[in-house]
Amino acid sequence: MLACLLCHNIITTRFTLPWILSWQPVMRPVVCSVCWRQFVRIDRATACSKCGRAQKRPQPCTDCQRWPEIGPFHNEALFEYNDAMHDYFQRYKFQGDYQLRQVFAKIMQQAVVQRCAEICLVVPVTPTTLQTRGFNQVAGWLAAPLAPGLMTQATAKSVPQSKKDRQARLRTPQPFKMAPNTILAGRRVLLVDDIYTTGRTMRHAATLLLENGAKSVTGLTLAR
Repeated sequence: MLACLLCHNIITTRFTLPWILSWQPVMRPVVCSVCWRQFVRIDRATACSKCGRAQKRPQPCTDCQRWPEIGPFHNEALFEYNDAMHDYFQRYKFQGDYQLRQVFAKIMQQAVVQRCAEICLVVPVTPTTLQTRGFNQVAGWLAAPLAPGLMTQATAKSVPQSKKDRQARLRTPQPFKMAPNTILAGRRVLLVDDIYTTGRTMRHAATLLLENGAKSVTGLTLAR
Protein backbone atom coordinates (compact mmCIF):
# COMPACT_ATOMS: atom_id res chain seq x y z
CA MET A 1 0.00 0.00 0.00
CA LEU A 2 1.22 3.46 -0.87
CA ALA A 3 1.15 6.51 1.37
CA CYS A 4 0.46 10.04 0.13
CA LEU A 5 3.72 11.96 -0.16
CA LEU A 6 2.09 15.05 1.34
CA CYS A 7 -0.13 13.90 4.22
CA HIS A 8 1.21 10.33 4.56
CA ASN A 9 -2.26 8.78 4.65
CA ILE A 10 -2.72 5.50 2.80
CA ILE A 11 -3.90 5.90 -0.80
CA THR A 12 -6.64 3.48 -1.79
CA THR A 13 -7.04 2.64 -5.46
CA ARG A 14 -10.25 1.11 -6.80
CA PHE A 15 -10.10 -1.03 -9.93
CA THR A 16 -13.21 -1.52 -12.05
CA LEU A 17 -13.80 -4.71 -14.03
CA PRO A 18 -13.61 -2.94 -17.45
CA TRP A 19 -10.30 -1.40 -16.42
CA ILE A 20 -8.91 -4.77 -15.31
CA LEU A 21 -9.97 -6.37 -18.60
CA SER A 22 -8.34 -3.56 -20.57
CA TRP A 23 -4.85 -4.68 -19.44
CA GLN A 24 -3.76 -1.08 -18.97
CA PRO A 25 -0.65 -0.53 -16.83
CA VAL A 26 -1.22 0.41 -13.21
CA MET A 27 -0.51 4.12 -12.63
CA ARG A 28 -0.05 4.46 -8.90
CA PRO A 29 -0.89 7.97 -7.58
CA VAL A 30 1.64 9.54 -5.23
CA VAL A 31 -0.79 12.06 -3.73
CA CYS A 32 -4.21 11.34 -2.24
CA SER A 33 -7.34 12.95 -3.68
CA VAL A 34 -7.82 15.12 -0.58
CA CYS A 35 -4.39 16.73 -0.95
CA TRP A 36 -4.63 16.98 -4.72
CA ARG A 37 -7.89 18.94 -4.56
CA GLN A 38 -6.07 21.70 -2.67
CA PHE A 39 -4.04 22.59 -5.78
CA VAL A 40 -5.89 24.89 -8.18
CA ARG A 41 -5.32 24.61 -11.92
CA ILE A 42 -5.12 27.78 -14.00
CA ASP A 43 -7.52 27.91 -16.94
CA ARG A 44 -5.37 28.83 -19.94
CA ALA A 45 -8.44 30.00 -21.84
CA THR A 46 -8.89 32.96 -19.50
CA ALA A 47 -5.38 33.38 -18.03
CA CYS A 48 -3.29 36.49 -18.63
CA SER A 49 -1.88 36.19 -22.13
CA LYS A 50 1.51 37.50 -20.98
CA CYS A 51 2.30 35.87 -17.62
CA GLY A 52 -0.31 33.14 -17.15
CA ARG A 53 -1.99 34.66 -14.07
CA ALA A 54 -5.42 33.23 -13.26
CA GLN A 55 -8.15 35.73 -14.15
CA LYS A 56 -11.55 35.90 -15.82
CA ARG A 57 -10.55 37.40 -19.18
CA PRO A 58 -7.70 36.42 -21.55
CA GLN A 59 -5.96 39.79 -21.62
CA PRO A 60 -2.73 41.22 -20.17
CA CYS A 61 -3.07 41.70 -16.41
CA THR A 62 -2.27 45.00 -14.71
CA ASP A 63 1.26 43.83 -13.84
CA CYS A 64 2.04 42.89 -17.43
CA GLN A 65 0.65 46.15 -18.78
CA ARG A 66 3.44 47.93 -16.89
CA TRP A 67 6.23 45.80 -18.35
CA PRO A 68 7.97 47.05 -21.52
CA GLU A 69 7.85 44.75 -24.53
CA ILE A 70 10.95 42.57 -24.88
CA GLY A 71 9.95 40.70 -28.03
CA PRO A 72 8.26 37.35 -28.67
CA PHE A 73 7.91 36.17 -25.06
CA HIS A 74 5.08 35.04 -22.82
CA ASN A 75 4.74 32.78 -19.79
CA GLU A 76 2.30 29.95 -19.15
CA ALA A 77 1.61 28.78 -15.59
CA LEU A 78 -0.13 25.56 -14.60
CA PHE A 79 -1.33 26.19 -11.03
CA GLU A 80 -2.20 29.07 -8.76
CA TYR A 81 0.28 29.84 -6.00
CA ASN A 82 -2.08 29.23 -3.06
CA ASP A 83 -1.46 27.98 0.48
CA ALA A 84 -1.15 24.36 -0.63
CA MET A 85 1.44 25.29 -3.26
CA HIS A 86 3.31 27.45 -0.74
CA ASP A 87 3.52 24.51 1.67
CA TYR A 88 4.67 22.22 -1.15
CA PHE A 89 7.54 24.53 -2.08
CA GLN A 90 8.56 24.94 1.54
CA ARG A 91 9.06 21.20 1.82
CA TYR A 92 10.40 20.45 -1.66
CA LYS A 93 12.52 23.48 -2.49
CA PHE A 94 13.56 24.95 0.85
CA GLN A 95 13.64 21.87 3.09
CA GLY A 96 15.08 19.73 0.29
CA ASP A 97 12.61 16.83 0.34
CA TYR A 98 13.63 15.47 -3.05
CA GLN A 99 11.02 12.72 -3.21
CA LEU A 100 8.36 15.44 -3.51
CA ARG A 101 9.52 16.02 -7.08
CA GLN A 102 7.19 13.12 -7.92
CA VAL A 103 4.10 15.18 -7.05
CA PHE A 104 4.35 17.31 -10.20
CA ALA A 105 6.93 15.43 -12.28
CA LYS A 106 4.53 13.83 -14.77
CA ILE A 107 2.50 17.03 -15.17
CA MET A 108 5.58 19.13 -15.86
CA GLN A 109 7.05 16.55 -18.25
CA GLN A 110 3.76 16.37 -20.18
CA ALA A 111 3.57 20.17 -20.31
CA VAL A 112 7.06 20.36 -21.82
CA VAL A 113 6.23 17.78 -24.50
CA GLN A 114 2.94 19.49 -25.39
CA ARG A 115 4.68 22.79 -26.15
CA CYS A 116 6.86 21.30 -28.90
CA ALA A 117 9.81 23.67 -28.44
CA GLU A 118 13.04 23.20 -30.37
CA ILE A 119 15.12 23.58 -27.22
CA CYS A 120 14.17 23.33 -23.54
CA LEU A 121 16.17 25.26 -20.95
CA VAL A 122 15.84 25.46 -17.17
CA VAL A 123 16.33 28.67 -15.19
CA PRO A 124 19.57 27.89 -13.32
CA VAL A 125 20.35 28.19 -9.63
CA THR A 126 23.71 29.39 -8.32
CA PRO A 127 26.47 26.82 -7.71
CA THR A 128 26.22 27.53 -3.97
CA THR A 129 22.46 26.90 -3.95
CA LEU A 130 22.92 23.72 -5.94
CA GLN A 131 25.56 22.48 -3.52
CA THR A 132 23.50 23.38 -0.45
CA ARG A 133 20.16 22.05 -1.68
CA GLY A 134 21.64 19.20 -3.69
CA PHE A 135 19.38 19.65 -6.72
CA ASN A 136 17.74 22.12 -9.08
CA GLN A 137 14.04 21.91 -8.26
CA VAL A 138 12.94 22.25 -11.90
CA ALA A 139 15.42 19.68 -13.19
CA GLY A 140 14.08 17.38 -10.48
CA TRP A 141 10.63 17.47 -12.11
CA LEU A 142 11.87 17.01 -15.65
CA ALA A 143 14.26 14.13 -14.87
CA ALA A 144 16.02 14.34 -18.22
CA PRO A 145 19.37 15.64 -19.50
CA LEU A 146 18.98 19.30 -20.45
CA ALA A 147 21.11 21.70 -22.45
CA PRO A 148 22.94 24.07 -20.06
CA GLY A 149 21.96 27.21 -22.00
CA LEU A 150 21.98 29.67 -19.11
CA MET A 151 24.38 30.13 -16.20
CA THR A 152 24.25 32.42 -13.18
CA GLN A 153 26.77 35.25 -13.12
CA ALA A 154 27.24 34.97 -9.35
CA THR A 155 28.34 31.83 -7.53
CA ALA A 156 25.99 32.64 -4.64
CA LYS A 157 23.05 34.96 -3.94
CA SER A 158 23.66 37.69 -1.38
CA VAL A 159 19.91 37.70 -0.65
CA PRO A 160 17.66 34.82 -1.82
CA GLN A 161 14.95 35.91 -4.24
CA SER A 162 12.32 34.44 -1.92
CA LYS A 163 13.41 36.90 0.82
CA LYS A 164 13.00 40.03 -1.33
CA ASP A 165 9.89 42.20 -1.50
CA ARG A 166 8.37 43.16 -4.84
CA GLN A 167 10.38 46.34 -5.31
CA ALA A 168 13.66 44.62 -4.47
CA ARG A 169 12.86 41.85 -6.97
CA LEU A 170 12.13 44.39 -9.70
CA ARG A 171 15.46 46.12 -9.10
CA THR A 172 17.44 42.89 -9.48
CA PRO A 173 20.12 43.32 -12.20
CA GLN A 174 20.66 40.73 -14.93
CA PRO A 175 21.74 37.58 -13.01
CA PHE A 176 22.37 35.32 -16.01
CA LYS A 177 24.90 34.76 -18.77
CA MET A 178 24.99 32.39 -21.71
CA ALA A 179 26.67 29.03 -21.30
CA PRO A 180 29.55 28.40 -23.73
CA ASN A 181 28.69 26.92 -27.14
CA THR A 182 24.94 27.52 -26.79
CA ILE A 183 23.34 27.89 -30.22
CA LEU A 184 19.93 29.57 -30.27
CA ALA A 185 19.78 31.20 -33.71
CA GLY A 186 16.23 30.96 -35.06
CA ARG A 187 15.12 28.41 -32.46
CA ARG A 188 11.94 28.39 -30.38
CA VAL A 189 12.96 28.12 -26.73
CA LEU A 190 10.94 26.76 -23.84
CA LEU A 191 12.23 28.22 -20.58
CA VAL A 192 11.12 26.33 -17.46
CA ASP A 193 11.06 27.70 -13.90
CA ASP A 194 9.19 26.93 -10.70
CA ILE A 195 7.25 30.09 -9.79
CA TYR A 196 6.39 33.29 -11.67
CA THR A 197 6.11 36.03 -9.03
CA THR A 198 6.94 39.49 -10.38
CA GLY A 199 8.35 38.11 -13.63
CA ARG A 200 11.74 39.76 -13.13
CA THR A 201 13.75 36.51 -13.19
CA MET A 202 11.92 35.03 -16.17
CA ARG A 203 12.13 38.29 -18.14
CA HIS A 204 15.85 38.66 -17.47
CA ALA A 205 16.41 35.16 -18.81
CA ALA A 206 14.08 35.61 -21.79
CA THR A 207 15.71 38.93 -22.73
CA LEU A 208 19.15 37.34 -22.76
CA LEU A 209 17.96 34.42 -24.88
CA LEU A 210 16.28 36.73 -27.41
CA GLU A 211 19.37 38.93 -27.58
CA ASN A 212 21.38 35.82 -28.42
CA GLY A 213 19.28 34.79 -31.37
CA ALA A 214 16.27 32.87 -30.05
CA LYS A 215 13.28 33.17 -32.39
CA SER A 216 10.86 33.16 -29.45
CA VAL A 217 10.79 32.30 -25.77
CA THR A 218 7.89 30.65 -23.99
CA GLY A 219 8.10 30.51 -20.22
CA LEU A 220 6.60 27.56 -18.38
CA THR A 221 6.15 27.68 -14.62
CA LEU A 222 4.42 25.32 -12.26
CA ALA A 223 2.86 28.18 -10.31
CA ARG A 224 1.84 31.83 -10.70
